[in-house]
Amino acid sequence: MPGRPVLYNCVVPFATVRTMEQPSFCSNCGGRLATASPGMRPGCVACGRIAYLDPKLAAAAIVALEGKLVLVRRAIEPSIGKWSFPSGYVDRGEAVEGAVEREVREETGLHVKANWLVGLYSQAGNAVVLAVYDVTVVGGDLCAGPEALEVKTFDPRSLPELAFAHDGAIVADWERSHALRR
Repeated sequence: MPGRPVLYNCVVPFATVRTMEQPSFCSNCGGRLATASPGMRPGCVACGRIAYLDPKLAAAAIVALEGKLVLVRRAIEPSIGKWSFPSGYVDRGEAVEGAVEREVREETGLHVKANWLVGLYSQAGNAVVLAVYDVTVVGGDLCAGPEALEVKTFDPRSLPELAFAHDGAIVADWERSHALRR
């Protein structure tokens, strides 16, 4: 389809991770998992291994450029077509700050350096924990990457409709932390 962005790294969609699906089979031997009683972790009936259902860490960046915030219009679910911060999953073995810097580069074309942690955001029943960093632009050219329909800068007091319910709180937390560092 002409003009449609190329999607990549979409092995497990973000929406699937958020549903808190329970595994059915053991990652060690392939045996069936069972739970002894409600609230307990599932265990393998064949080898006894416990299935730890750990959260998935995502990282986002607050990118300020000439007094405005850089946002991407999402080309992937969830919230396709809505505006959000450059963000993505942290790969196993990757430093969170490195993931933030990589995601900004992939989604906006900008090279950044992570400064400080703005906050950690999580909700009961949601498998994703989001780490948000303030970053400084050190190079690159602003352009939309494959997971963004477009990238633009916005005045922090006049943002478009944001993709996720916690995005407004993230901006407020960033403004507070930014004011404290002046």
